[in-house]
Amino acid sequence: MALKVGQKAPEFSAKDQNGNLIKLSDLKGQRVILFFYPKDNSPTCTTQVCNLRDNHSFWLKHKYKVIGISKDSPRSHANFIKKFDLPFTLICDEDLAINRAYGVWGEKKLYGRSYMGTIRTTFVIDEKGVIKQIVSDVVSAEHSEQLQEILGIA
Repeated sequence: MALKVGQKAPEFSAKDQNGNLIKLSDLKGQRVILFFYPKDNSPTCTTQVCNLRDNHSFWLKHKYKVIGISKDSPRSHANFIKKFDLPFTLICDEDLAINRAYGVWGEKKLYGRSYMGTIRTTFVIDEKGVIKQIVSDVVSAEHSEQLQEILGIA
């Protein structure tokens, strides 16, 4: 069943790039931009995270916590953060439990070939843990601006 705006965001518990356990329930009272992306260091994913990095102060000013999730390992995330000076947490979903809970693990196509992977999607979650927006047509190079427009903030 696909998640919808107005539903409670699925709880998760997973390690970040430093091995710290991150739970959605620990973020209650905070607004969260939770973005799912396929792979550290891939061109499109790098463009997306760098766009969010370059606009991170905007999100902090508007009281949003930015968190990324991919199936990469803690070591891969730590290297990705260091290489691109990323100011936000990256969560490791190596067993794909969070991808599946959020409905972002699915069939993708590239050059006529079908395969399973993370479907680039962003969830905006309010202070009570409710999904306020779902962005499934992410524009990586302008993702922050896209979110600002969707949320009606500038």
